[in-house]
Amino acid sequence: MARIKAGLEQRLFLGNLNARRDWGYAPEYVEAMWMMLQQEHPTDYVIGTGQTHSVNEFVESAFEHVGLEWQKYVEIDPRYYRPADVDTLLADPEKARRELGWTHSTGFFELIKLMVDAEIEALQASQKAFGRAEVS
Repeated sequence: MARIKAGLEQRLFLGNLNARRDWGYAPEYVEAMWMMLQQEHPTDYVIGTGQTHSVNEFVESAFEHVGLEWQKYVEIDPRYYRPADVDTLLADPEKARRELGWTHSTGFFELIKLMVDAEIEALQASQKAFGRAEVS
C-alpha cells in the first residue's frame, strides 16, 4: 500500500483473500519465546491470538488506513494461490496463558496500523536516501 500511496506502484497482486489467519504482533511473540526459555522444564506452547481474520479484512483495513479504496488496486492472481494451503489457521494459546501468563495485547486493527505506518516510514526513509519526494 505504501508504494501505491506514493504513486510507485499501480496494483497489488494477491491470491486467496478468503484465507483466515491468526494475525499477531511479532514483538509480543518474542516476549512469549523469552518466557518459554525461563521455564525450568521444556514443553511445547502454541502462541497466537486465538482469533482469525481473513486476508480480505486485512487488505481492506490496510487500504482504509491510508485512505484508498482497495478494490481499485488489488488484483487476484492465481499464481499466488498455494496448492497445499489451508483455509483457516487458528492458534489456541490457552496453555501459554495458563502456564506463562502470556496473552497478546495488540489487536488486529492496531496491528494493521503499525504495519502500514512502518512500511510508509521505511519507504519515506528510502526515498529521502535517494533524494526523491516524500510519501504523503
